[in-house]
Amino acid sequence: MTPDLPRLYAALDATWPAAAMVEAGPWRLREGAGGGKRVACTTAEGDWGPDDLHAAEKAQHLLGQVPLFMIRQGEVALDAALEAEGYALIDPVNLWLCPIARLTDRPLPRVTAFAVWEPLAVMREIWAAGGIGPARVAVMDRAAGPKTGIFGRMSDRPAGAGYCAVHDRIAMVHALEVLRAHRGMGLGKWMMRCAGIWAESQGAEWMALACLRDNHAANGLYAALGMDLVGQYHYRIKVAA
Repeated sequence: MTPDLPRLYAALDATWPAAAMVEAGPWRLREGAGGGKRVACTTAEGDWGPDDLHAAEKAQHLLGQVPLFMIRQGEVALDAALEAEGYALIDPVNLWLCPIARLTDRPLPRVTAFAVWEPLAVMREIWAAGGIGPARVAVMDRAAGPKTGIFGRMSDRPAGAGYCAVHDRIAMVHALEVLRAHRGMGLGKWMMRCAGIWAESQGAEWMALACLRDNHAANGLYAALGMDLVGQYHYRIKVAA
């Protein structure tokens, strides 16, 4: 059965985990430890009211974080309430999904992409060049399930790095980065296929990922691979007075 959005959100949490998660009333609070919005956001897990919003905001301040909420598909009332409280919409995200078999139907060219864990030093350098620093690599280290790095080469040179992990038969790719000099040459497709081959060996049946809506090149890549756009979410962040 095709994974529904709750399964995809759960796979996001498991494959790109927060430093800590706390259930507080209707909220799930995440402590990000510098790992980005996805691991530092708060989500609604039950019925909430205006007082609950203020309590969640205070709790995020206590964690040393700017108040930030993830608004998932269908959470219209929460979105409107946060907007009324002065929260700005930021970073709309697309969710992509496909059966793993769509990525495993052809062999990889020799010495093009490899599944390797732990990440090589050169992979960390490639991530750093794309703004994926140690705090985000620490997120990868925290993931408890099957996981791997994806190392891409082009013209006999290190050219790309990515990360893939599996939860509930869903493989999630994160932090896919190709060095600027090697973009537009098809390496991203081969790295995704490498991730698919590895994930299938781990029992995954689906490949999924989250991509910023304004990253047109990356969204075009996933569409070209036959992945389906199955959902969206965005964040609301507290605007300083």
